[in-house]
Amino acid sequence: MDKSNNTWFKSGAPWVWMSAAGVTISLISVVGLLWLIASRGLTYFWPAPIHQFDIKDELGKEYTVIGEIYDVEQIPASQLAHTAIDLTGKESVERLLVKTGNRELVSLDFRWLVEPLIVAQSEPENVAVIERRTNGNFYGFIEELYIEGKKVDVAQLPEFVERVDNLQEQISELQKSDIMSINYELERIRLNRRKDELNKELTKARNAQYDSDVAALKADYNELESELNALRAQVQRDHIVVRAMGGERVNINLEQVIEISFHNKMGVIAKFGHFLKQIGKFIGDDPREANTEGGVFPAIFGTVLMVLLMTVIVSPLGVVAAIYLHEYAGKNALTKLLRIAVINLAGVPSIVYGVFGLGFFVYMVGGSLDQIFYPESLPSPTFGSPGVMWSAITLAILTLPVVIVSTEEGLARIPSSMRHGSLALGATKAETLWRIILPLASPAIMTGIILAIARAAGEVAPLMLVGVVKMAPTLPLDGNFPFLHLERKFMHLGFHIYDVGFQSPNVEAARPLVYATALLLVTIIVALNMTAVSIRNRLREKYRALEH
Repeated sequence: MDKSNNTWFKSGAPWVWMSAAGVTISLISVVGLLWLIASRGLTYFWPAPIHQFDIKDELGKEYTVIGEIYDVEQIPASQLAHTAIDLTGKESVERLLVKTGNRELVSLDFRWLVEPLIVAQSEPENVAVIERRTNGNFYGFIEELYIEGKKVDVAQLPEFVERVDNLQEQISELQKSDIMSINYELERIRLNRRKDELNKELTKARNAQYDSDVAALKADYNELESELNALRAQVQRDHIVVRAMGGERVNINLEQVIEISFHNKMGVIAKFGHFLKQIGKFIGDDPREANTEGGVFPAIFGTVLMVLLMTVIVSPLGVVAAIYLHEYAGKNALTKLLRIAVINLAGVPSIVYGVFGLGFFVYMVGGSLDQIFYPESLPSPTFGSPGVMWSAITLAILTLPVVIVSTEEGLARIPSSMRHGSLALGATKAETLWRIILPLASPAIMTGIILAIARAAGEVAPLMLVGVVKMAPTLPLDGNFPFLHLERKFMHLGFHIYDVGFQSPNVEAARPLVYATALLLVTIIVALNMTAVSIRNRLREKYRALEH
């Protein structure tokens, strides 16, 4: 028996089974984590039923509460011993967390309802969920619709909500394209005039030309402003009257309305369509209400742009460094010291890279660029403040050791006979590297890039110092030259999760949004990695014959 056990251990089978168990546990943990994020995040977009609760408190006062049930939990009856609620024979009591909205009427979005105080519970079909641009959702019963001060049939409401949406899109287009372009041109003229003053090149003729250009732009601006005011007047003219849960009649201007839906009237197909629509709005819209509502498109754009810039920067630097260390550097103390430094850099905390990026890139390099190329903008910094470029460079340095180590391992796997054969046939060392070595090492290079993308996309700490902000008014990409503005600050999904989850004034409302944003960030990272993996696999297949 002992001999057979000894043979079994020597065969290595126990370690195989332990490895398999470890992999299985890891996979189950990953799948469970993704399921938790997906289940909590996707329910944020599903149209939940709207409940009406008739409440009679311990003092005999009756009132009504309307809202969505967010959570249900059991609490010990002893927690309510100080109240006048009759809990005879009960060890635990069920309580509901209800989102009531209607911020202009109540101070909090959420309230707890204890089950013994609920006299009746129903789901009225005509209760409306009014999604607004400010102050969150409003729950109530739409009673009247006024168009240009005249009362009309409420059945026409969808038509006028769509009209307001179209007008809001026109207003946004005017503000973000035409008016912003004029403001950009006015600022450019101001900086050019300032530059001429500093260089003592501001002649009377040139100054008169600047004045003429400014006057023409201001005339265009006044026309656009008149058009903008006319659109705003059209948006603000109509309103609805809604009866809230307490019987109050509230006027809501259609300017504030994004969408009106009746969740309790929806069937499964309608709910699924609403679900997909809400996901599309989440991905494509700008955030509102201190990032607790609306979409995350600026954060998606900033995350992808920063990762792509980082990849463009780190790839050539990491590959060139690995080629030098493996192909050219001698086997001496200096090379060993460089390798030790590279390995140690991989273990440096990311916040240290952020401090280094802020001190060296932002203040030293960026400040020097401002002094040399943008003196007319000072004391307002151009590149001397955190921005997307410095964030990409900082993360490139952070992920550089990963690319170097992975590339060097790929170079080490290539047989020396291939190098010698190429050189024997008359190729130079540079030609050998370019035509033989690098193609064979390209799968390993892509592996390093994949690992770099996975790490960089999830980093938040260094970005808080070198470029990311809570709310960026404009994207780093627009229609004004040079189109890609690398000096601008940007939004990031990782920081958005931190901000919404830990800095939000309304934690309960923000919790589902945290899961939804986390799911989106994981999806983007997986998509970037899968793209890189597909490229690696194609390169591996392309150069497989050359390797053999």
